[in-house]
Amino acid sequence: MLKFEIGVVGGGLAGSVAALSLARAGRKVALIAPKPDRDDERTTALMDHSIRFVERLGLWDEIAQKAAPLSVMQIIDGTERLLRAPTAQFRASDVGLYAFGYNIPNRVLTTVLEAALAAEPNLTRVEGEVESYDFGTERVIALMKDTSALDLDFVVGADGRKSKAREMMGIGVRRWAYPQAAVVLNFSHTIPHGNVSTEFHTETGPFTQVPLPGMRSSLVWVVKPQDAERLLALSTEDLSRQVETRMQSMLGKVTVEGTPQAWPLSSLMADRFGKDRLALIGEAAHAFPPIGAQGLNLSLRDVIALTEIVGAIPAKTIGSDMGDRFNRKRRPDVMTRTFGVDLLNRSLLSDFLPAQMLRAGGLHMLTGAPPLRNLLMREGVEPGRGIRAALETLKPDFRLFRKKG
Repeated sequence: MLKFEIGVVGGGLAGSVAALSLARAGRKVALIAPKPDRDDERTTALMDHSIRFVERLGLWDEIAQKAAPLSVMQIIDGTERLLRAPTAQFRASDVGLYAFGYNIPNRVLTTVLEAALAAEPNLTRVEGEVESYDFGTERVIALMKDTSALDLDFVVGADGRKSKAREMMGIGVRRWAYPQAAVVLNFSHTIPHGNVSTEFHTETGPFTQVPLPGMRSSLVWVVKPQDAERLLALSTEDLSRQVETRMQSMLGKVTVEGTPQAWPLSSLMADRFGKDRLALIGEAAHAFPPIGAQGLNLSLRDVIALTEIVGAIPAKTIGSDMGDRFNRKRRPDVMTRTFGVDLLNRSLLSDFLPAQMLRAGGLHMLTGAPPLRNLLMREGVEPGRGIRAALETLKPDFRLFRKKG
């Protein structure tokens, strides 16, 4: 029976980063997953905090060549409702950044991660699926489908929404669905995007264009499921015209590339994010619609927190309370982001006039109050950054107050 300190179950982006980060922290790690599938046309926007973490892992230089900066993010009310919000624009330069983050094709992330994992001496790839777990007080035995077994001190469940690790630990989950699907595609255009990402708020959800290198962008178009089927059935020329029209031709002539994909939208949040010798990260712990570039960024904050906890203890001393410590550390951030995204998405779908008033009023406030807008921009990049910046600005006044007193 093979013995490891940590078994990371799940070979998606979150699981792969977790395995690499924990191995780089000096732990003997097994990455347990079937052979990865690179057939993913989606892109991922990583915010500044996530980019700095990827830099610390030594991956950014190779990724940066195929990433596009997000220097400006704007929200346009594309609804035809009675109460419409003003256009809100957020500039990274206003909070001292060149870019809020970078948009990266998932294929690029996967390729760079695979090379790093293969070269990491503290990491072993175990190709296959876990059939069941025996969570004990001293260790965890992972029984594989091929009848082999692994002896682990700790398990990181990165095995998605239907997490077997979560189920066998007896952790419940709350799920809720939306009457929406996300159409995902890439397209070229004739007018430069200028590193500006535009999110149109529509009656069916957000229509979000995000820059790619050159004269190209990625798109997440949230619509009703039947409309998603209709869009995917269109010819490339007709779909390109639909995208261009929805974007009000702000990027000129649009040409859709490759094969668009559609994904049903739903949310999930585990009752706990860790227990005993298990931590849950990524979509095993939380999942929500693609709004505000929160998905993988939240998962990477899971990894950062877990690496900090593990790195603070001596080698070979992973206790049975590790999962509980991780749960306490991650709960505030995960719950805040999950409910915030859910509230925003529901406000877009609601025809209830007070809900429209609150959404429009909120964007009016952000447009007219730069300090509040800057605070929210910093918080969007990294939880706590906005609060820390606000406190820093108050320090001189506080010192002056104390001196006078």
